[in-house]
Amino acid sequence: MTLGSLGNSSSSVSATFLLSGIPGLERMHIWISIPLCFIYLVSILGNCTILFIIKTERSLYEPMYLFLSMLALIDLGLSLCTLPTVLGIFWVGAREISHDACFAQLFFIHCFSFLESSVLLSMAFDRFVAICHPLHYVSILTNTVIGRIGLVSLGRSVALIFPLPFMLKRFPYCGSPVLSHSYCLHQEVMKLACADMKANSIYGMFVIVSTVGIDSLLILFSYALILRTVLSIASRAERFKALNTCVSHICAVLLFYTPMIGLSVIHRFGKQAPHLVQVVMGFMYLLFPPVMNPIVYSVKTKQIRDRVTHTFCY
Repeated sequence: MTLGSLGNSSSSVSATFLLSGIPGLERMHIWISIPLCFIYLVSILGNCTILFIIKTERSLYEPMYLFLSMLALIDLGLSLCTLPTVLGIFWVGAREISHDACFAQLFFIHCFSFLESSVLLSMAFDRFVAICHPLHYVSILTNTVIGRIGLVSLGRSVALIFPLPFMLKRFPYCGSPVLSHSYCLHQEVMKLACADMKANSIYGMFVIVSTVGIDSLLILFSYALILRTVLSIASRAERFKALNTCVSHICAVLLFYTPMIGLSVIHRFGKQAPHLVQVVMGFMYLLFPPVMNPIVYSVKTKQIRDRVTHTFCY
């Protein structure tokens, strides 16, 4: 089925969606797939390496590294969610995706994304306790507490995202079936429905505010308390040492929230923005954090860096 025939039959109900690559560069998709493959390879190997090191090194069975292992597991899942459709488009031009497959993909993408937000908040709490209440660190963040935090984070993400596929499945899709990205997102699919999507739009905004909105505010609040505590330390060397333990987490927060907020703003308010900008922001949103988080933590965390060096250099 050609795009022309799809345009001529826009009044008929579409059984599939069409994913998009990079507009205007279709002839170069096979070449663009080379760096994309490299990015996915780095993401998968990097996060698997972090998980392997934390699993095999008993000295890393501490709250900070247990939260880091959660983050690596989420980033691994996020990469695997988008890999089939992204590489399918750039390798063989496989643009079609069934409604059910699309709804399943967007469920996992959003679930992992909001779960990552929860884990970043948990890591901010970890840094807050370590710096502001160091004597109670071990007694507060026990393995049981960490396990419960992980389960609550997972439960919140699944509970909030679970209704979305069923809400989308109720509607007919009779307009143009072309999506803007190489994967499915709720805000993109929602625009293609031939029905009043006010309820979906309101619920989507509620989900964002109750997850990313609240999490980001609590992270800022945690760092305000951390900064107040650090500034009260008399020794300049100790202040630097305390803040240095937060650098990796701050980088992870910026890598996650910056492209996510940018993409959300473009989808909701930047309708006149060039399509290429949406595509680039979309790739940054889903590819940058899984690729960069293992690199940042390997470079900035001495224990991880030493273990990686020992594993691959000896």
